[in-house]
Amino acid sequence: MLTHLLVVGRHRNVELQVMPLVQEEHAGFEGEMYLAETTDHRWAGYIEGHGSSMLVNDPKAASSMLQRYGKLRSQALSHQATACLLEQMRGAL
Repeated sequence: MLTHLLVVGRHRNVELQVMPLVQEEHAGFEGEMYLAETTDHRWAGYIEGHGSSMLVNDPKAASSMLQRYGKLRSQALSHQATACLLEQMRGAL
């Protein structure tokens, strides 16, 4: 699995980022979210929770999700640091 992530992470269109375990509170702690851009450049989101799910297509709410995603990426390890961590983990197995 780690080898597969490292191989896929070398593709130009893929960027892997891991959230450090020491980052107790981060922008994604509330759970998974999915973002998609439509062909006419509008954003939509999808959120899953305990026993519920919600499609978000309100522009203001989708913008909020995009901002949260940006914050989440800034809190995670860089692509290079993630690759190094995955290499270390693979070597430890």
